[in-house]
Parts: sequence; structure tokens; C-alpha cells
Amino acid sequence: MKSLALAKEVINASLAGRLLSASRSRLASRLRGFLRLIRPVNSTMVGLAVVIGMLIASRGLLRVLTLDVVLPGFITGFTLSAAAMSINDYYDRDVDLINDPSRPIPSGVVKPVEALMVTVALCALGLAASLSLNVYCLILASLALAASITYATVGKTFGLPGNAMVSFCVALPFIYGGLALGNLDPVLLVFALMAFLANMGREVVKGIVDVVGDAARGIKTIAAVYGRAVAAYLATLFYLLAVSLSALPWLMGAVSVYYLPLVAVSDAGFIATSIKLLKDPSREKARQAKQEALVWMLIGLLAFALGTNLT
Repeated sequence: MKSLALAKEVINASLAGRLLSASRSRLASRLRGFLRLIRPVNSTMVGLAVVIGMLIASRGLLRVLTLDVVLPGFITGFTLSAAAMSINDYYDRDVDLINDPSRPIPSGVVKPVEALMVTVALCALGLAASLSLNVYCLILASLALAASITYATVGKTFGLPGNAMVSFCVALPFIYGGLALGNLDPVLLVFALMAFLANMGREVVKGIVDVVGDAARGIKTIAAVYGRAVAAYLATLFYLLAVSLSALPWLMGAVSVYYLPLVAVSDAGFIATSIKLLKDPSREKARQAKQEALVWMLIGLLAFALGTNLT
């Protein structure tokens, strides 16, 4: 009898251990799903762009960049970008069954209603953070949010104009950073335009990656309407336009010499990515080019930060 009782205890303990392990695994999977939903790398870059805009507007006077200014600025950029990612995945859940079934919603890791709840919470936090800075920041944040929602609901069906909506939101953080400090320095417009052009190129490349699902849904991307080769040439044009502006902040005397090495790496990266994409505008190469562009944009951000901070 003792042996039987001991065996039952061992079995129960084993079952409890397996259940606990399975529960932890599901929880970890859910957490990863929510992180993928908000794309933390992209959202962090937007938050950093706001801070860099503040650095530029402050002209390197770090004493004016107090935590009560920098933190709400970063939070606004991060949360509203994350909200845009979440709402976009919500409306893309059907087409993602074709383009990327491993995404959190089509894979079943995150429920559609949960994505909406996350979006609402992030929007509320981002707008509250912008209001804590000033009313102009709130207005600009609201415009960015409206553009993001418009893109997710109807804007993307228009192809290039939809790409422009997204790129507009990517460029705004630099302007937002200047508004937070009450100084719209002209070089902020240059950085914003560079970000706009670089992201336009990346959005066109994303159209190559998603061409099958987009065509099925009637989304008129350049790749879906004119073909992958034309999309590759247009993306390259946008990248080269962004690169052509990269020396302007230096010529304007707005950045230090420390800006040049990193921005040169970013420029070379965009050119190399463009060459590879022109040679082979396949979905696989486009997916690689899309990820590479994010790296070059991040290096460009670091160049802005380093050059401005040390001016």
C-alpha cells in the first residue's frame, strides 16, 4: 500500500510539473506574441528619433534635456508607434494568413480583440505623455495617430499614397522633438525628409515581400500593380534621394565631425542593399533588404545622435 501511495505521489508530482512547464511555455509564447505585435525595435527607434529631435533643438545643451521632458517624449514616440503596429496587424490579420501566417494574430497567439485592447491602451498612454509636454505636441501626436489609423483601415489600399502616410509618421518624431523644446531648427526638417525618403524606400520593398497577399486583397502597391522589378527601381530611387541629403546637416554646420563616419556606413549600406535588390527583386531578397534597411536607418539615427550631442 505504501508503494502504491508513493507511486501515486510520484505520478501526481510529474503531472503537476508538466502542467506547470506547459503553463510557463504558453505564457512565454503569449509574451513573445505581444512583443512581436508592437515591434519593439521599430517603436524604440521612433522613441529615439524624438529624443534626437530634442538633442538637435537643444543644440547640444544637455542641461535643458531634463527627464521630465525626455521621458514623455520617448514614451509618446514608442507607444504611438507600437499602437500603429498593433492596429495594422489587426486589420491585416486576413492577408497575413497568406503573407506571414506566423504573425501573432493569424497564428492564434494573440486574439484580435486583445490587439485592439493593446492599441487603445498604448494610444491613451502616448497621448497623455504628449499632453504633459505641451498642446502643440498633443496636436502633432494626434495627427500622427490619425494618419496611422487611416493607413491601417483604408490608406494601404492606395499603394504609394499609403506608403507616404507611414513615412510621414516616421518623419514626424524629429519635428515632435523640436516642438517639445519650442525650437523647430531647420536641420530637423532635413532629418525628417531623410527619414521620410528612406522609409518610403522600405515601404516599397515591403510591397515586394507581401505582393501575393496584397494582390489577393486588392492593395495597389507598386509591386502588385507594376511588378517587382519596377518596385525595386523605385525603392532604390528613394534610398538614393535619402543618401543624397545626408551631407547637408554637415554643410549646414548643424552636426560635428562625429556624424560623418556613421552616416557614411548608413549610406553605403543603403547603396549595397539597393544593388542587391536590383539584381534580384525576389520576395526572399526583398525580405532581406527590408531588414537591412532597418539596420541602416538605425545607424543613421545613431549618427544624428552622436553628431548633434558632441557639437
